[in-house]
Amino acid sequence: MKRRYFGTDGIRGQSNVFPMTPDLAMRVGIAVGTIFRRGNHRHRVVIGKDTRLSGYMLENAMVAGFTAAGIDAFVLGPIPTPAVAMLTRSLRADIGVMISASHNPYEDNGIKLFGPDGYKLSDDLESQIEDLLEKDLSTQLAKSDDIGRAKRVDGVHDRYIEHAKRTLPRDVTLQGLRIAIDCANGAAYKVAPAVLWELGADVVTIGNEPNGTNINLNCGSTSPVALQKKVDEVRADIGIALDGDADRVIIVDENGAVVDGDQLMAVIAESYAESQQLRGGGIVATVMSNLGLERFLDDKGLGLVRTMVGDRYVVEHMRQHNYNVGGEQSGHIVLSDYGTTGDGLVAALQILAAVKRTGRTVSEVCRRFDPVPQLLRNVRISGGKPLEDIQVQKAIADAEAELAKNGRLVIRPSGTEPLIRVMAEGDDRSQIERIVNELIGTISNVRSAA
Repeated sequence: MKRRYFGTDGIRGQSNVFPMTPDLAMRVGIAVGTIFRRGNHRHRVVIGKDTRLSGYMLENAMVAGFTAAGIDAFVLGPIPTPAVAMLTRSLRADIGVMISASHNPYEDNGIKLFGPDGYKLSDDLESQIEDLLEKDLSTQLAKSDDIGRAKRVDGVHDRYIEHAKRTLPRDVTLQGLRIAIDCANGAAYKVAPAVLWELGADVVTIGNEPNGTNINLNCGSTSPVALQKKVDEVRADIGIALDGDADRVIIVDENGAVVDGDQLMAVIAESYAESQQLRGGGIVATVMSNLGLERFLDDKGLGLVRTMVGDRYVVEHMRQHNYNVGGEQSGHIVLSDYGTTGDGLVAALQILAAVKRTGRTVSEVCRRFDPVPQLLRNVRISGGKPLEDIQVQKAIADAEAELAKNGRLVIRPSGTEPLIRVMAEGDDRSQIERIVNELIGTISNVRSAA
């Protein structure tokens, strides 16, 4: 059953438009607070955010909701998503909240929720929250003398900085490296440059002047052109591009070439395997990861397990089957030895460790395989279920039969936008382009007819 509020990564939408309104944010606070109000101790929630203008509005609304439910609110201010997950455990909180729409433009915002173990909530818990949101919550409000308190927490940046620094192997220093980092005018604009500098690097920072409306704007992991220019300008050894909440990373090598999450996972998997640190016999990725990654790992005697799109599905499989490396092509890299969710900065540190240990350039270290030609296109929809149409299903079946063992086809609705994503990959680029274009046309015709 399609859910009304939650997508693949929490609740997300345009600010001040349902569901991202202060009214719903407050109700989410009450509902979540009700579900996690277990035992007779004083309950607490930690609330972080990125740098969006609407963060002030939603932060205050959620504080009101949680305190109304009898939960003490620890307000962190702008801080990366992985820091919220870490601090949820470190501060022994019952719930963690990150107010962010990740890589989306500033007009959007979202609510990500973490349990006391620092992991994102399960589908079952999100369903329970949705059920409560549809009910009268007045009966769940705390008594007057049980209302929660709220306070700003100092020193949280320092805690995360030290946590991130400890993930770099002790025998590795960043001295001698010139690093350009793009903080996307987002949540990591203070902590990420500090970590790199304290580890010994010569740091050049861009995207570190947030004004509420410039998060991810022509910067960050989804728009690395500015970083590519800066790497060339300052002759940096490496460029690191984070997204708005710093849970994903893209690398730019010394020549200005972009390195995506698939190549980064290949580097980390190979490095961990050589040091006997890799668990699970391989890594966990999503259906969107390139076939070239799968072939590379297979040549190394390692496996690739694919999940649905969404880093929480990657994490769920990692937890169930004892993997410690997973992620997405987009740059969500999950390293369970160090955290419970994607952490762009920590993933970048693992890449830097591989660069320093080998003494090779970033371009040499990070080009682990030749990607198979891959094409992704989107079809915007306004309603209906075109993927259930018989004509569309036949076209998909025909395309899958044509690709056979020489490629892959992935067609899925977006979990965050009104889009259908059509992705195909294979050794023959012209074949892939033709297949995707034909499928886009079929889906568009069905959508128009509806």
